[in-house]
Amino acid sequence: MAAVTIDVVLFDLDDTLFAHSSAVEHGVTAHRTALGLPGDNDAEFARWVALEEHHYHRYLGGELGYQQMRRARARGFVEPYAIDLSNDADADAWFAGFVEHYRRGWRLYDDTLPVLDALPQRLGIITNAELGFQLGKLDSMGITERFEHVIASGEVGAVKPDVRIFRAAVQAFGVDARQAAYVGDRLHTDAIGAAEAGLLGIWLDRNGVASADELAYAASAGVLRIRSLGEVAAILAERA
Repeated sequence: MAAVTIDVVLFDLDDTLFAHSSAVEHGVTAHRTALGLPGDNDAEFARWVALEEHHYHRYLGGELGYQQMRRARARGFVEPYAIDLSNDADADAWFAGFVEHYRRGWRLYDDTLPVLDALPQRLGIITNAELGFQLGKLDSMGITERFEHVIASGEVGAVKPDVRIFRAAVQAFGVDARQAAYVGDRLHTDAIGAAEAGLLGIWLDRNGVASADELAYAASAGVLRIRSLGEVAAILAERA
């Protein structure tokens, strides 16, 4: 069977094109400092990340909505400080304060613009978030016009790794799933989800922390592993 040409390349946004984790670290530390909250910066950042992961997976599983996820993260984080955020408005205001500081840490990875420049394919984004918030990131970084479509879970009503959001993306481009590749930093949520929807799944393992089991699972699913976005163009050129 002849190889299918990849005509569309879709990207995850946070921690793939956009340096989300470093912005979060800046935001948490700055927000705590502004509020006068004590504690070790590294330990408190690790606690925030653990809460983010826990409640993010509750969101992926449909247990929480997007705003409920944010409130749960805020409430869990301030619990040791005996701060009462049981009122939704208070929780929303607290999280909004964090977001103000988070925004000040926004930046792209060094390999983001080079890969966008190098790829001749049509480009898009699939993101598990609210569309307006993610468009704000793209606008701030000056790259919105690089992408033909931005597919957000908040608009589609399905979150990665649900195949429906990947299918919504290829439908928006008017191509078959086999003609699209998807690049993301999470093995299961991004690359495996894409592969199960029929796309070429590319897993961005920036820190090289893949376990032997993860590598075997990726290979069995036909997922390609890369360490840098700089590898994407060459991989796709080989499949042309």
